[in-house]
Amino acid sequence: MLYPLSYEGGVTTLIPPGRASNGSIVGVEAGLVGSPDMAGGTLLVVDDDPVIQKLLQVNFEMEGYQVVLAGDGVEALEKAAAVQPDLIVMDVMMPRMDGLEAAQRLKADAATASIPVIILSAKAQDADVKAGRSTGADEYMTKPFDPLELLDRVAALLERRA
Repeated sequence: MLYPLSYEGGVTTLIPPGRASNGSIVGVEAGLVGSPDMAGGTLLVVDDDPVIQKLLQVNFEMEGYQVVLAGDGVEALEKAAAVQPDLIVMDVMMPRMDGLEAAQRLKADAATASIPVIILSAKAQDADVKAGRSTGADEYMTKPFDPLELLDRVAALLERRA
């Protein structure tokens, strides 16, 4: 599977580990990230930056996931309740409600508490990571990020949830 967008907005060609240049699977078992048999799932991507939204949407959809988009924490809470996604990837710095408050509310609500949350933020200080983890978020990744690492973390969290 090729990843046409990088975080920096340029065009890149990344070939995930375990894939030959022709896209065939090499040395990995079916069901791992990038395999054609992947079950997929629904992901809620929450970011106020349309470039990041598109990057994540394209990369997740190429891996077989369905993607629902939200532009801030308020919209994230509404869509999480309505859609019940399998996992949420959320930015921190957003208008109306930031990602930390949204993650806290999601984890405090019995209807959404079991949904894994990955915080994906440009805030990379130790205090920021600690604040992110204190919300109950399952993972905290910093921007710029490696799309393949994010896909691996998504797959691992979904596997743990299953």
